[in-house]
Amino acid sequence: MKKRMFMFLGIIIALVVVLEMFIFSLPMISRPKKADVIIILGCKLSKGSPGLFLQKRIEKGMELFKQGYGRYIIVSGGKEKGEKISEAESMYRVLIKYGINEDSIILEDKSQNTSANIKNCTEIMRDRQFNSSIIVSNFFHLRRVWILAKRNNIDATYDGIFIWRYFWKEIQGSIREIPAIIKDSIYR
Repeated sequence: MKKRMFMFLGIIIALVVVLEMFIFSLPMISRPKKADVIIILGCKLSKGSPGLFLQKRIEKGMELFKQGYGRYIIVSGGKEKGEKISEAESMYRVLIKYGINEDSIILEDKSQNTSANIKNCTEIMRDRQFNSSIIVSNFFHLRRVWILAKRNNIDATYDGIFIWRYFWKEIQGSIREIPAIIKDSIYR
């Protein structure tokens, strides 16, 4: 009985390791290419302001924008229950504060999850005749974003953040991505 339990546990651990390698492999092989637009995906706010993960995503998007990787930035994220402003509005305010021209920023403030982020950004891209994008998020999030972008026929490259001092939160995020990837791969 113990032998079977250890074997089962070993199989589960091996599956998790393989899935984690799958999740983290995209950021290692994908490099951003110049595009029409940079999409910064939202993340939970902290009392109306970006938390550390979202702040680092904004900084990465700004860095790409200032280096000429995109002409526009889409900030994507809706309003969470209990928040006064959307994730997109919060990102917009930070970008303005750091000197990004408001004409270069497009708000997508309706989405409540990653799938809606990508769907709504796809519609904005089509409406504005943008053909290519760079999508910015945490490394652990990019594999699922890649799956959803492919499904929505978005021509995209990816760039992400990883915050070493929050190593365990990053790992928790990557573990949460496993069922999310499975769900988004099955349900369309």
